[in-house]
Amino acid sequence: MSKKFQKSNRNTEKLKSLSERETFLIAKRLAESFEGKEVVFLIGELGAGKTVFAKGIASGLGLEDVHQVCSPSFTLVNIYQSKFTIFHIDLYRLAKESEIEDIGWEEYLGQGVIIVEWGEKLHVDIEAIKVTIEVEDDDTRKIRIEGK
Repeated sequence: MSKKFQKSNRNTEKLKSLSERETFLIAKRLAESFEGKEVVFLIGELGAGKTVFAKGIASGLGLEDVHQVCSPSFTLVNIYQSKFTIFHIDLYRLAKESEIEDIGWEEYLGQGVIIVEWGEKLHVDIEAIKVTIEVEDDDTRKIRIEGK
């Protein structure tokens, strides 16, 4: 199971994941306390585990078939129905702020849980949970969760 390696303050938690399954379970546990209007920014390099984390959130929100959760790189937004509507957004292919604004993601605020892969590209001042996933040399993951 994942190992907590530091708790910085009451709004930041740092965990270590030794596998995809552990990353999934960390996200699932986080989402189980969601009230339905959370925004989650997922940050990390390509292959870090952002989509695995998104699947864990979906599972924690009661989505029965998490295999339908996939990175919406080409569609930009996938919508899943669970206990709350999940809006899964991927900004990987978008470079300009105007392109990001054009997808109209703000319309989803307050309508369900919003998960944004490549969340560091979104420069807005809103209350959000920021999840940063870093790949270590031994393929473990450092997961930092801020603002929960």
